[in-house]
Amino acid sequence: MIAFVQLLIKYALFKPFNVDITLNWFGFLLLILSTLCIAAAGNIINDIQDIDTDIVNRPEKVIIGKKVTEKTAYNLFIILNVIGVGLGFYLSNLVGRSGFFAIFVIISALLYIYATYLKQTLLVGNIVISVLVAMSILIVGLFELLPVVTAQNQATQLTFFKILLDYALFAFIINLVREVAKDIEDIDGDYKAGMNTLPIAIGRERATKVLFALTLLPLFGVVYYMLTYLYKQQIAVGYFLLFLVAPLLYITIKSFSAKTKKDVRHISTTLKIVMFLGMLSLLLYVFILKK
Repeated sequence: MIAFVQLLIKYALFKPFNVDITLNWFGFLLLILSTLCIAAAGNIINDIQDIDTDIVNRPEKVIIGKKVTEKTAYNLFIILNVIGVGLGFYLSNLVGRSGFFAIFVIISALLYIYATYLKQTLLVGNIVISVLVAMSILIVGLFELLPVVTAQNQATQLTFFKILLDYALFAFIINLVREVAKDIEDIDGDYKAGMNTLPIAIGRERATKVLFALTLLPLFGVVYYMLTYLYKQQIAVGYFLLFLVAPLLYITIKSFSAKTKKDVRHISTTLKIVMFLGMLSLLLYVFILKK
């Protein structure tokens, strides 16, 4: 999904409007590869740290220790991080912003700290990982738009960067809600591992009420965005109502009545679909902005 969204940003949002961009197709491919390598490394270290909890929560999905040894997983974690951060160093110098290299180092470090420590703390880990998901969107704007800003194109570049900010905020909120849902789903394994997630701290029932309250954020946010920016565009309004507002309303109703682990898992899966549908709406801007 990360690669797909980044491609949508470049070829569905930037290209149709001839926005001034920095990277050619090869440079952009390297940016995607760098992002994916660092994200994959984060997934690996997360799986290594989650072996004990995953055996309880989702034994059928445990890979490390069954199909892949822990040593091999650590080696892959290091290799992917080196590739991802190394490509980030090359790209930062390529666009003439060597300071951008710090972004890749910080993201890589935060993914490690999240897996080894932050995910065990109350809400902090949920917020950090959601910020990193949002950064996978913003990083395209940082590398494509900022290096070629001039006095003449500043307004245009800012307009498109603001669109990315809106989508990054959407990704942050959806992922935060999903993280809370996953914590409720995984409460048994997390409790045995000594974690201090939200449902462990306040109880499953209260955490489910918090989940319900959180589901209202993306619902109201999408409605506000639609009424503020898209109300004159029938195609966009129709898409947002059918593929975003309706499923978000469904998620809110389901979270209010969620009782079982299966209910919460269904909410988490539906949120992932909504995230995808939200990013797919980038295809609409060729109709929205040209009118």
